[in-house]
Amino acid sequence: MGQEEAISQLRIQEYLDDVSGLDIPHSESQWHHIDVASLLDGNKIEGHELDSTTGSSLIFLPKSAMLCCPKSGSIHHYPKHLLHCFVDDNRSKPNDVDGVLIRAELFSISPNQEQLSWECSCRSEMEVPEMQSKVSRWLSWLNR
Repeated sequence: MGQEEAISQLRIQEYLDDVSGLDIPHSESQWHHIDVASLLDGNKIEGHELDSTTGSSLIFLPKSAMLCCPKSGSIHHYPKHLLHCFVDDNRSKPNDVDGVLIRAELFSISPNQEQLSWECSCRSEMEVPEMQSKVSRWLSWLNR
């Protein structure tokens, strides 16, 4: 096994370990571990994010992203060139936007029923560095 393949396998395992840490039904966890993992085998994962509320995941590949939704059993694929990042920094006007200091969205330009809208936000100054780091990773991936 080459170094690149070993790193890819490690990233797949990191993803599956993070999914195992979610508080989601066993059937949804199994869906990630079986269906999604089989699609990832042989692919290079550059990163991933999980939504602990929905159990959904966003997986970053070299030229695209995959949105995996266990509740519907659907996997959406988005070419990188159709994705954009929007950041709304409200730190100078926090009372105008329900206390959200920073909101970021990774979104796609695609047909209405197939759009990606992966959002995150923070309401505390303590969360700002983590939010900035996340957006930095998104932009780094988008610009590779």
